[in-house]
Amino acid sequence: MNIEEYYKDKIILVTGGAGAIGRNLSEKLAILGAKKVIILDNMSSAYEWNIPNYSNITFIKGDIRNENDLIRAFHSKPQIVFHLAAFFANQNSVDYPLINEDVNINGLIKILEYSAISKSVEKFVFTNSEGGVYGDNSKIPYQEDDISIDLGSPYYISKLSGEAYCRYYHNQFGLPISIARLFNSYGPGEVAGQYRNVIPNFIYWALQNKTLPLTGDEKIGRDFVYVNDTVEGILRIGCFDKAIGEAINIASGKAIKIYDLAEMINKKTSNSAGVKVFGKRKWDKRPTFWGDTTKQSKLLDFNANTDFEDGLDATIDWFKQNWDNICDSSEFPPGLNSALDVNE
Repeated sequence: MNIEEYYKDKIILVTGGAGAIGRNLSEKLAILGAKKVIILDNMSSAYEWNIPNYSNITFIKGDIRNENDLIRAFHSKPQIVFHLAAFFANQNSVDYPLINEDVNINGLIKILEYSAISKSVEKFVFTNSEGGVYGDNSKIPYQEDDISIDLGSPYYISKLSGEAYCRYYHNQFGLPISIARLFNSYGPGEVAGQYRNVIPNFIYWALQNKTLPLTGDEKIGRDFVYVNDTVEGILRIGCFDKAIGEAINIASGKAIKIYDLAEMINKKTSNSAGVKVFGKRKWDKRPTFWGDTTKQSKLLDFNANTDFEDGLDATIDWFKQNWDNICDSSEFPPGLNSALDVNE
């Protein structure tokens, strides 16, 4: 199927559309010729300077739990809903489990309800993280059917519950739902912060000539996917009918060691402060892992093929170009030179 033809002239709702992945997804939809892209975001972890500026993008500052905001978002009768809004992420959910549950479960149910009764929604795509279904005992590479209920954080637990609610609305009400299980997305659009991911935090500190803190050990590794590939996978899940009712990994199929990543960033930014290894966080017990890519290749004719270092170079360039905004938006507590919660 031709993605451009499918999304052209469509009305599309992207919840969490001002976030790191959402802003790139919204921009791509605008470029593809969507009639209207509605971004619904409460800006709890996003910034207006980072929202793409296109005539066919409408931004609503609102909350997925708020009835009035949902009425505004569904007023235009969206045909496709990409649900990316979430209380992000692991350590944040450990610190604030009740807010995590309210946003990631109650908020999702409200979006599902509005989508089911709207009569306009043709596709609903729910985004999960790889940790939202794969636990300590899941086999590596992580395959879509090998899910676990022994999960390490309230965030992961709520995202697994979210998949169950999506399946319920698909089976009970016929809402055409697909699930994208996103492995570690990185790239332009994500700022640094206490609850943010490892790559933007490492780049932020390296550009200030600070030591990079690695939680865990030198062997730990993750499956990183450049954000453009992540967006491509999400778009394909949204337009391929054979993805309806399915959960599909969006993964590169290989792991990069976090220690090697840190050294790469230090070299690319000329940071001589080195790397310091700290102990594991209590909730993070998973070893090096990567995702099985068989299903994404078979159902979506898709592979995440951006070279990791090329993606890293583009991300560092974006940081340099947006440095003043990024520094103004830094989410670290005052006086904190480095955060231990960086290896999401």
